[in-house]
This record gives sequence, structure tokens and C-alpha cells, in this order.
Amino acid sequence: MPHTSTPSSPPAPPSPTADATHTAALRVHQLGKSYGRTRALDGVNFALYPGQWVALLGENGAGKSTLIQLLCGLFTPDEGQIEVAGLDLSAQPCAALARLGVVFQQSTLDLDLTVLGNLHYHAGLHGLAPAVARQRIADGLAWAGLTGVAQAPARTLSGGNRRKVELVRSLLHAPQVLLMDEATVGLDPASRQQLLELVQRLVKEQGLCVLWTTHWAQEVAQADVLLVLQQSRLMFAAPPAELLTQTGAADLEQAFLQFSRQNRR
Repeated sequence: MPHTSTPSSPPAPPSPTADATHTAALRVHQLGKSYGRTRALDGVNFALYPGQWVALLGENGAGKSTLIQLLCGLFTPDEGQIEVAGLDLSAQPCAALARLGVVFQQSTLDLDLTVLGNLHYHAGLHGLAPAVARQRIADGLAWAGLTGVAQAPARTLSGGNRRKVELVRSLLHAPQVLLMDEATVGLDPASRQQLLELVQRLVKEQGLCVLWTTHWAQEVAQADVLLVLQQSRLMFAAPPAELLTQTGAADLEQAFLQFSRQNRR
């Protein structure tokens, strides 16, 4: 959870490849999922580490939504394993999910509650002691610049501020991994930039591991690692600059489109 004071900077993030000297914040091994005859995910492998901002790109139907649903425990994989901070999601679901924070594409705020009401309700679901909840909520609102709207009903907030409240809410239980599932959809450019900056601060200052899914490649040009899903398979896992080098494209948007065309089955 962010604090009003500035924490010391974490060490440089490890390599995106598996490293025996570091515990992965999120590890996926041979993950597979089918819906009838449709293969949604096929043998997906990756390991993400603390202090990494990781972007996930993929065309419609590539498997992004299925992957996020599996990571959140909403569905069970047909094959493979998911570990959150070293905990097997299938064997220890409560402990593993307690280390995971999520901001979904669709807003999940109760619009009839105030900002404080939404946050205290979520803190209660996670079993936070009242004093701890009050302090974390106050710190989170100050960090996100939302102290002035704490008493406002959620429905009166702008889209950008609603997203910030959801971000603060996702961090109340101090997760080690944050999933941002197309969280900038529908936001104006200024709100999108503010949300990006807040998440980048979490990575740099708190050492959080963030998995950020989006349809807009240029949004994640500065990510530490880029994952590209295509037709149920993970086709690329490296810094975004490597995709530019591979394709020779002028920007990440064009590189992603070119890469996707070249690798369609």
C-alpha cells in the first residue's frame, strides 16, 4: 500500500526470465484452457518478478481475458500451474489470492456508496482491523490525490477518479502482484496518463509487480517486459525494444501489428 512518505527505491528488477535466486511474484507454467473445441490458452509459460511493470498485448480472441480470469481464480485451468508469490493457486487459493490485487476493465464500485464507504467495505472483506483500514485508506487517498472527494458518492466522480479509487482499493490488503485489466478503457488522455504515472510509481517506489493488459501498444512502450499472446499461445516475452528491433517498425503499435501478421497460423 502506498504511504504518504516517500519509501526508499527498490533494487533494479531481475531479468524477466526464470532466476533461481529470486522468488517470482507471478509464475505460470504450461497453462492451458479450452472451451469446448476452442483452445483459449495453450502451454503458456512466464515468470514475473517484483519491481517489474509487465505489459500484455494481444488481438481480440488471443486469450488475454481467459488468462486474467484464470489468474484471478474466477476459472480453473485445464492444465498447468499458477503461483502467486510462491503459492500454488489451486492448492492454496485463499493465501495466493490474498497476495493479488485487481482493477478490472468494468467498474466494480458501488455507485451509491461514498468513496470511503467503498474502501471500508473492501477492507472489511479482507479482514483488516479498523485502525489499520483507516490508516491505509487515508494514506491511499492522499497518495492518489483523492482526499478531497473521500465523502463524495462514487457516482459523482469522473471516470479517472473512479479508476483511482479502484486502484487504491486494490492495494488496501498490500498485495505483491497487481493486475490492471484494460483499466484505461474509456478514460480521456489526461486521466490515462495520471493512472499510468501512479502505477509506474508503485513499481519503482514500492517494488510491486504489475501486469497491465491493454489494446493500445503505445501506452506500454516503457514497460519492463512485453508479453504478446496470439491465438492462445505466448509468442513474445522480452522488453518492448526487442520487438521494435525484430520488426524494424518505427513505433510499438506498428511493431505489434506487424508481428501479429507475421505469426498468424
